[in-house]
Amino acid sequence: MSELRRDPIMGRWNIIDTDEPASIAEFEKETHPQSASKCPFCYGNESMTPPEIHAVRPQDSSVNGPGWQLRVVSNKFPALRIEGELGRRGIGVFDLCNGVGAHEVIIETPDHNRQMADLKQEELVDIIRAFKMRSLDLRGDKRLKYTLIFKNYGLSAGASLEHTHSQLIALPIIPKRVQEELRGSQRYFEFRDRCAYCDMVRQELQDEERMVCENRSFVAFCPFMSSFPFELWILPKDHHGDFAQIQPEQIADFSRILKEVLLRLRVVLQDPSYNFIIHTAPIEIHQREEYHWHLEFIPKLTRTAGFEWGTGFYINPTPPELAAKLLRETALPV
Repeated sequence: MSELRRDPIMGRWNIIDTDEPASIAEFEKETHPQSASKCPFCYGNESMTPPEIHAVRPQDSSVNGPGWQLRVVSNKFPALRIEGELGRRGIGVFDLCNGVGAHEVIIETPDHNRQMADLKQEELVDIIRAFKMRSLDLRGDKRLKYTLIFKNYGLSAGASLEHTHSQLIALPIIPKRVQEELRGSQRYFEFRDRCAYCDMVRQELQDEERMVCENRSFVAFCPFMSSFPFELWILPKDHHGDFAQIQPEQIADFSRILKEVLLRLRVVLQDPSYNFIIHTAPIEIHQREEYHWHLEFIPKLTRTAGFEWGTGFYINPTPPELAAKLLRETALPV
């Protein structure tokens, strides 16, 4: 018999198929074509993007020219734009405002044929530093309430360009999903006087069966109430609500566990498409004792269908215990 498992933070229930879990061979595989033709993120094509906001490059190289190791630019087709006023207003029962915000692209490497899993640890450190720096810089704009950092890898995950990159969108409102997480975390804290995420970290370290890997500062595990097969979370072991406050030694540890997780997902699932999202506290209330920032990986192995849309339940064909075992025990390339 399958199991219904409840998310202690969101209050959402998922169905976990523990009787006949899906094998890896049953999931759809997607190829990732590699073509650098006319790619705006490659060396020599810097004029095809908006001017760089930040770059890691030698001092003797020219701004907006080749020579860089990492670039941050505004999205050429932004979901939100930094210019303008919010202009909150109503039309009868409807509320609206202007599409003010920020939409930036972090181009992770000039090499078109390398993916995030291929990058060296020091390159991942530069990416995480860029995430932090841009998050802190955008806090100077009082119109902005929340900063979302995410990555789409592969066509089915929504990646429109093959060249590896991440994105940052700063919003003038706190998203509904984040509000739900905050409310759920607050309810748990009021009842138990403890952070739900800290309790989750302790539980997973104690149980071990859903653990994938850990280091001095971080743990990676497949959560008990996983909505999707091979869903994986990375959390700091110590309580921190705000990703942008990550310290240098934590950045190094975060880069190490991120690299390991990327390799394990690639080897076990044969280079799947995926999304990752950094969940962090809102800008104005980032010092939250009940909230704990974390990164969520969602491999794109199944499709959301009518039952999920109609109920809010997700049917997960692979128990997180099995997913974690496969990810944990696989041998990584030397």
